[in-house]
Parts: sequence; C-alpha cells; structure tokens
Amino acid sequence: MGAWGYYNFDNDTAADFAEDFKAEPSADMLEQALTAVTDGEYLDADVASEALAAAEIVVAILGKPARNFPNDLLGIIPRLSIDHIEPLRRPAQHAVMAVLREESELREQWEDSDEFDNWQGLQRQLLKRLDKPA
Repeated sequence: MGAWGYYNFDNDTAADFAEDFKAEPSADMLEQALTAVTDGEYLDADVASEALAAAEIVVAILGKPARNFPNDLLGIIPRLSIDHIEPLRRPAQHAVMAVLREESELREQWEDSDEFDNWQGLQRQLLKRLDKPA
C-alpha cells in the first residue's frame, strides 16, 4: 500500500476507489466495499482501505464529512439520495470496526508506524460521525 498520510484517502487504494466512485457514483459500489470486509477472517489491507474510504463517503453524504474530505468528491454528494445511503450507516460502522480489529492487515501496518495512534483515533472519530443523531 502506498500511503502518504494516515487519513483515509491518503493511500493509493483509497484514492483509486474515490476515482472509481467519482466516475460512477452509486450506493451499490459503497455497499460492495463495506460488505467485502466480512468475507474472510483475515482482512486484506486493500479491502480495508476501500471500506474506510466507502465509510467516509457514506458519512459525508449523511452530512458529516471529515475536515480533510476530498473536495472533488464533495461535488458528487448531492447526486446521491440520503434515502439510499442511510441503510449503509450500519454496514459502514461494522466495516470500520472490522478494520480496527487485530486480524486486519491494515491495522498491523499502522501498528508498525509512528502514526498508529493518529490513524486509530481517526477511525474512532469516523465511528462517532457514523452514529445516528439522537
């Protein structure tokens, strides 16, 4: 994984996912990335990176984008109906939790870096943003 920062779009896999999403934005694409993390016991880093990017897109569409959310994706958000995205809130939460677990290659890669605490904190913030408002 080519990473240049600990934010969820700061790696080659997530950047490629974002480009694909811009080309053909759909709830189905987001759902596929989110549910892919449940297909196996050991979570591949690329699958995890795409799931985190998808979760960031979901929460942005729901009105809580990250401060560093890519500007070029912000223009795509109005094209998608919140009604189609709201059902993805729960799968997005599950995907982020799966990436944070110990059987995740992406987590292991970040554990070996000086930025692990920042990366882990970012994922916890993502989970909070995915919480449904009371």
